[in-house]
Amino acid sequence: MDSQENLEPNDNDNELYEHHKFVASKGQEPLRVDKFLMNFIENATRNKIQKAAKSGHIWVNDAIVKQNYKVRAQDEVKVMFEHPPYEFLLVPEDIPLDIVYEDDALLVVNKPAGMVVHPGHGNYSGTLINALVFHIENLPENSNERPGLVHRIDKDTSGLLVIAKTEQAMTHLSKQFFDKTTEREYVALVWGDMENDSGTIEGHLARHPKNRLQMHVFPEGDQGKEAVTHYKVLERLGYVTLVSCKLETGRTHQIRVHLKYIGHTLFNDERYGGDKALKGTTFTKYKQFVDNTFKVLPRQALHAKTLGFVHPVTKEKMRFDTEIPADMANCIEKWRGYSNH
Repeated sequence: MDSQENLEPNDNDNELYEHHKFVASKGQEPLRVDKFLMNFIENATRNKIQKAAKSGHIWVNDAIVKQNYKVRAQDEVKVMFEHPPYEFLLVPEDIPLDIVYEDDALLVVNKPAGMVVHPGHGNYSGTLINALVFHIENLPENSNERPGLVHRIDKDTSGLLVIAKTEQAMTHLSKQFFDKTTEREYVALVWGDMENDSGTIEGHLARHPKNRLQMHVFPEGDQGKEAVTHYKVLERLGYVTLVSCKLETGRTHQIRVHLKYIGHTLFNDERYGGDKALKGTTFTKYKQFVDNTFKVLPRQALHAKTLGFVHPVTKEKMRFDTEIPADMANCIEKWRGYSNH
């Protein structure tokens, strides 16, 4: 989310807490505040935003506004709620974890698709952090109030994450990610037959200027942060391709956006338009086949397969590898069968 959460209650209203704050861009055309917030807040429903407006919990430039207020360039928009932001609501939950490795300094988990990594708007429970807080006492804090987290992957991406259990481990691991010395390999199924067997995608990433829930490539580097993805074709399956992606940087949605940028959107990636047949024939049977594969894999086809780093205490090189999960493997097998016929 492109939100700036403030953990302190608002002094002007005893029981209100600031949850989100956005500053409209210089190019913002007049837009109703409820529609503006729908573009910014992940998992927000119009009903919830309208309720906030009716309760007097939407502020623009420090003044309460109604839902039909038109947001203009440089307006500062805040959403306030009576309960504190989610950082205050980190409730330990006894959720099973697939722990690949654990010692006194860290643990490596294989996150299933569908599990949110940390609490946020619309996901205050059932997250990996809720499970970790139950499993481990006194997880170290980081600057984002997300204890133990060194990096993260999207809700519908499966795969490996390393969690720090001590302040020393947090500092050491975070520096490795910052210095780009970790090894991170993902396996992805993408639309189309890739032209090259391997390559590197470069292009700065920032929020999409119109759809704030998407990231966007700025090839000139005039906006956003540097992002570099190395890819290699693993298997060509006709209208889709199985690829390996190695991250040099770790930006939000990096693989999803970079692959779309070169014309190969992730299979069944709803947010970036991969949830419809982007390649193939017009035959009804083909459409039925694609719909069937969407049901087999009801999420984007992305798995964080390999993770490597230096242990913060022993200085030993650690490397972990996981199997592609069943839903993704079944989908690949269906495409394998289709391409062979």
